[in-house]
Amino acid sequence: MDSEGCLELCLQEVANGLRNPVAMIHANDGSHRFFVAEQLGYVWVYLANGSRVDRPFLNLTQAVLTSPWAGDERGFLCIALHPSFTTVRKAYVYYSVSVKKQEKIRVSEFTLSTHDVNQLDHASERTILEVAEPASNHNGGQLLFGEDGFLYIFIGDGGRAGDPFGKFGNSQNKSTHLGKALRIDVNDNDDGAPYSIPPDNPFLAEPNAMPEIYAYGVRNMWRCSVDRGDTATGRGRGRLFCGDVGQNKYEEVDLVVKGGNYGWRAKEGFSCYDRKLCKNSTLDDILPIFAYPHKLGKSVTGGYIYRGCQMPNLNGLYIFGDFMSGRLMSLKENTTTGEWHYNEICMGKDQTCRFPKLINSYYKYIISFAEDEAGELYFLATGTPSASARAGVIYKITDPSNNPRAMLSVMLCEAADHFHPGQDVECTSVAY
Repeated sequence: MDSEGCLELCLQEVANGLRNPVAMIHANDGSHRFFVAEQLGYVWVYLANGSRVDRPFLNLTQAVLTSPWAGDERGFLCIALHPSFTTVRKAYVYYSVSVKKQEKIRVSEFTLSTHDVNQLDHASERTILEVAEPASNHNGGQLLFGEDGFLYIFIGDGGRAGDPFGKFGNSQNKSTHLGKALRIDVNDNDDGAPYSIPPDNPFLAEPNAMPEIYAYGVRNMWRCSVDRGDTATGRGRGRLFCGDVGQNKYEEVDLVVKGGNYGWRAKEGFSCYDRKLCKNSTLDDILPIFAYPHKLGKSVTGGYIYRGCQMPNLNGLYIFGDFMSGRLMSLKENTTTGEWHYNEICMGKDQTCRFPKLINSYYKYIISFAEDEAGELYFLATGTPSASARAGVIYKITDPSNNPRAMLSVMLCEAADHFHPGQDVECTSVAY
């Protein structure tokens, strides 16, 4: 902490020269590979030694709808690997397309190549879901698998401002997929429909409601994550955190639960946006765990609960950021009251980040956060928010705290997580 109580951290640059890197995932297969998606429609494989495979894991640039305009929200937006990727060799992608001049969101399934573990079979694409977009913004763009093994899809409210579609807007209308968190079952789908509906989805019995809906009343959730749970107790495991981008005044972080209504367009953060809807006694919305005004930032980028072992001082903190202000932030839960307390993250001074390979500055446009196989945290940012600019960088978050316990923890963690037969154990405790 600095004298003002700001949490001081340093960074390591992992990769650069990327064009709006929107997502970074791992296969959880012991290979320690990273799969990094660019908004244009490329997905690249970075090996454990930091090198990038020459051929892309996936190239959808001919199909993806995007542009070089700064701030264009369309494009290739997310990729998720099946949680049993070592045996169920499938990947799921979320991207913008134009079909007969109609803009749509497409969620597709690909199968891994039979001859190259670092490439998908491009001919294997199977469309899982398509949703028409009435406007070019608020495309959502998150895919992830929950602890239950189901695929979660987060779709924006359809765009424009104030969710103007219909009497109550799309987000409060359960007869559309827009403004929703969806949950589907893509397991055992080879011989039939591309997905089935989990039997406990919350609105199956409600007339006219889309059966895929898991939660609703969301505006434009950008970056969600599943909590791994405390390494010792398992507490928190499976919780679903999302950043939901605000309208005019507030950005929010939500804990998404089955059947939850997150308030939009009745509410923005804790505040009323549509006063008539806000006062409706049937709203029964779930409030954010945290909301912040636009003097701090204007476009939240959701992050992760830290559950790694290289930075014990950060254990249990929710680390997130803001795309427009470049602010890095954290939330800490009071497990007694359930309240979340805010603390800003600062870059350490030159003296603090003096160790080899550490830096204390970054590009301000924070696009996404990521987690590696060991639970260590990263974020993806760019200096020019355009899908054509090679200004994107991947940063690893590092705690420079110089205490023996942290050093020992790192050495044990590195040895446990990165040892492979026939290779030397490499510990990075010098950075601590």
